[in-house]
Amino acid sequence: MPYRDNAHLPPSVRGHLPEHAQSIYREAFNHAFEAHAGDPRQEEAAHRIAWAAVKRHYVKAGDRWRERD
Repeated sequence: MPYRDNAHLPPSVRGHLPEHAQSIYREAFNHAFEAHAGDPRQEEAAHRIAWAAVKRHYVKAGDRWRERD
């Protein structure tokens, strides 16, 4: 299901990503969720795509996420 705002993201996303990265995740997830309508693995694909979008802009350093240089 698409996320209306960052407050509705899963705790695994909200609790680990900075606010900007959460917005990237939400926007990518919502777009992918719509693009994969009718796919039985729609939600799984949307989560994978959303994480990939975050990883294009952020890198995990230890237990924190920071913007790429």
